[in-house]
Amino acid sequence: MHIASTARIPVGISQCLVGDPVRFNAGHKHSRLCTEQLGTLFDLRPVCPEVAIGLGTPRKAIRLAGDPVAPRAIGTKDNQLDVTEALQSYADEVNERSQDLCGFIFMQKSPSCGMERVKVYDHNGHPAPATGQGVFAARLMQHNPLLPVEEEGRLHDPVLRENFVTRVIVYADWQQLVNDGLSASRLLAFHARHKYLLMAHQAPSYRRMGQLLANPGRGDALRETAAAYFSELMTALRRPASRRGHSNVLQHVAGHFKRVLNPPEKAELQQLISRYRSGVVPLVVPITLLQHHLLRHPDPYLLQQAYLQPHPPELSLRNAI
Repeated sequence: MHIASTARIPVGISQCLVGDPVRFNAGHKHSRLCTEQLGTLFDLRPVCPEVAIGLGTPRKAIRLAGDPVAPRAIGTKDNQLDVTEALQSYADEVNERSQDLCGFIFMQKSPSCGMERVKVYDHNGHPAPATGQGVFAARLMQHNPLLPVEEEGRLHDPVLRENFVTRVIVYADWQQLVNDGLSASRLLAFHARHKYLLMAHQAPSYRRMGQLLANPGRGDALRETAAAYFSELMTALRRPASRRGHSNVLQHVAGHFKRVLNPPEKAELQQLISRYRSGVVPLVVPITLLQHHLLRHPDPYLLQQAYLQPHPPELSLRNAI
């Protein structure tokens, strides 16, 4: 059975979230979820853009002001302090020297690190109707539109947490494929391993990507196919899989056992899939039974599927979805 690599995956993180006192008030926002749970899988790389550009700790607070689409980062009390370009330049620097990152966890509501819904102020000091993105985060995401990113606060939602971890692992697997040397056979094997995972998230994308790989080409054509494939893959995975999507895949996987299970075993499996779809039991319940049947009746195709074990079981990410 495919199990994600136990090697820790490099992931950037806002430095205050690892407990370092780098906030404007010399405080921190230590996230035990990140350091104690996700830290077992991720090699967390702390970054504090405000300290990095020389604002110091403690420091005068900054906020977003102006056009929510392209806000400026200025001093809360001293609007002559404008660190917009400095934060953007630092994002350029981080992007240049951190090409191995496979994800980033941002601090929510931060004028530098907020991923979305950051408060923006009009020049008269009143909150603007629309919100924006932190300057550093926006620039980093602009450089890496396919990079899995999430805010720490949203990671407390078990569905969003499982989705983020899955995307980071898939992203890391893809980087490994590219580092090993792209070939048509490796690309097709990668797609085969992630078939059911992709299907759970976006069945239409799975069909389109299958058509894309029907003729992967060679040389430049292969690289173009791979780039288009990876873009579609990461875009599809960005939307968490629904119970309906998971249930569809569970039925596909169950179909591999139709000739080896006896009637009571088939009935039990169908009952658990139905209970999962109805929200009575979490995803780990039917998955565990399928893994049990797979141990008793090995299937080469299923054994390679990332869907059945996309992340280390110790994280218990499917226990609450």
